Amino acid sequence: MPGSEMFSFPYRVKAAQTELGQQILADFEEAFPSQGTKRPGGPSNVLRDACLVANILDPRIKQDIIKKFIKQHLSEYLVLFQENQDVAWLDKIDRRYAWIKRQLVDYEEKYGRMFPREWYMTERIAVEFCHVTRTELAKIMRTRAKEIEVKLLLFAIQRTTNFEGFLAKRFSGCTLTDGTLKKLDSPPPSTNPFLEDEPAPEMEELAMEKGDLDQPKKPKAPDNPFHGIVSKCFEPHLYVYIESQDKNLGELIDRFVADFKAQGPPKPNTDEGGAVLPSCADLFVYYKKCMVQCSQLSTGEPMIALTTIFQKYLREYAWKILSGNLPKTTSSSGGLTISSLLKEKEGSEVAKFTLEELCLICSILSTAEYCLATTQQLEEKLKEKVDVSLIERINLTGEMDTFSTVISSSIQLLVQDLDAACDPALTAMSKMQWQNVEHVGDQSPYVTSVILHIKQNVPIIRDNLASTRKYFTQFCIKFANSFIPKFITHLFKCKPISMVGAEQLLLDTHSLKMVLLDLPSIGSQVVRKAPASYTKIVVKGMTRAEMILKVVMAPHEPSVVFVDNYIKLLTDCNTETFQKILDMKGLKRSEQSCMLELFRQRLPTPPSGPEGSSSLSLLAPTPEQESSRIRKLEKLIKKRL
Repeated sequence: MPGSEMFSFPYRVKAAQTELGQQILADFEEAFPSQGTKRPGGPSNVLRDACLVANILDPRIKQDIIKKFIKQHLSEYLVLFQENQDVAWLDKIDRRYAWIKRQLVDYEEKYGRMFPREWYMTERIAVEFCHVTRTELAKIMRTRAKEIEVKLLLFAIQRTTNFEGFLAKRFSGCTLTDGTLKKLDSPPPSTNPFLEDEPAPEMEELAMEKGDLDQPKKPKAPDNPFHGIVSKCFEPHLYVYIESQDKNLGELIDRFVADFKAQGPPKPNTDEGGAVLPSCADLFVYYKKCMVQCSQLSTGEPMIALTTIFQKYLREYAWKILSGNLPKTTSSSGGLTISSLLKEKEGSEVAKFTLEELCLICSILSTAEYCLATTQQLEEKLKEKVDVSLIERINLTGEMDTFSTVISSSIQLLVQDLDAACDPALTAMSKMQWQNVEHVGDQSPYVTSVILHIKQNVPIIRDNLASTRKYFTQFCIKFANSFIPKFITHLFKCKPISMVGAEQLLLDTHSLKMVLLDLPSIGSQVVRKAPASYTKIVVKGMTRAEMILKVVMAPHEPSVVFVDNYIKLLTDCNTETFQKILDMKGLKRSEQSCMLELFRQRLPTPPSGPEGSSSLSLLAPTPEQESSRIRKLEKLIKKRL
């Protein structure tokens, strides 16, 4: 029937196509037999036309042709580089890549015109070679894992990544997507969130020498589509590299310790600020070299393992090089007598840190600050180089905290040293017979001693912390917070005090207040305004000391006025403090009992309003003679200033 002939036509076309495809495959099988390594001397025009026909037949025909040709083309490679051949090992890996380069040239010369250009046969041969090589290398490395040393491994990886770079320059990578002929208009998405190209090795080393972990970011270049196509096989063996870096860093830390012992502490620096120990820069230069190298090998688990090694030796550096070399504190008052403390230059007799020790502490502090900042940069760089899924496992907060602890310890040592140097002077102040002082003179010897120590220590510390002024400010604040309460504690021990004795103490207190306010810039040619946070502490603390002495100077009769004056000037509701004031005045126990009872009664309803304010004035309700004495003392202080 005519209808049946019409319906059978597509079937006959399909059958003809299938028969034609089988004939083409048979022609290729005859021209390129699967067995053996010998190939015909040149391409065939018949086969070239057959490829053009295969282009319009079932795609499987084309794929079979491609597969058979590539398999036959690489058959020699599998024989030459069998696992049992000496040339197959990593030390001769260059020969693999030299072989395929020769084969690609040979193919272009003999068969380049036989296959259609859009089949990308040269690239397909190279890609299949990479897959075979990765499998073969993985197999032989599993078998001979114990023979893999770090230098051999890095050599093999370097040569392999160089070859992958060669492929990227030669081919587009359009055949890498499951065998489909799709040309990539843009590079495939990467799991590695780099924002800049990795510099060439020589540029990388130059940047590391400058210690810069924060280079300006460059526009990202297209990824290498062949990256890892062979070198992925090395990743399971990167533990060899990680173990090597662990050993190298351990030896580096030991060398730092030995060098410090041999060379001694850094020399005093009074020009450009405290010197950062050179070993810390060396450590981070090595860290960056390892980080860049490892990220080129893998951005996965090996980077996490390397980070763990980094953490280990950051802590060791902090403990062995920094904390381990901080000077030990010693008693600063042993063997000193009260009479020696009252000498004009007793500061020279106080055991305290030497100039070299002060400079060493400042140097360790500056080094810890550098390490803290650079560790933070290191963490950021590690997060940039590791796979996105692993970023959360990069955390150097603990190591940064360790360096912060070294900084705090260094500041505390500097404070304790100056504080301890001033202790004998404060002890001398509390031992003086203040009830026997007959006239107000120049500042007392203990004040001179305190000022001497401040002038000796502070300029050294300031000059050696010039590069990190925020920590010098912290030193000043901590010293003020330590010295002023201690001064007030010793002030309470000065008992009993006569009126003249209180005047002398008030004069001394004001002198110390002025020196403390000037402490940040004392002995400096460049006078800078002290930080407001520091000034506030000094003014508040030393004003309280002045108020204590003013209350001591005030007559205790009438009692109500004295109690109200105390509440107004000191705003202190503590019975213990009020008791100390009464002791300083030398009142008898019976008088103190009445005063304390009155003090407790006045606390619930402190005076307020215009009527109360007149009774709270220190000068108005006191006898004229007392008012005159205080005014004269204030004039004396202003005159001396």
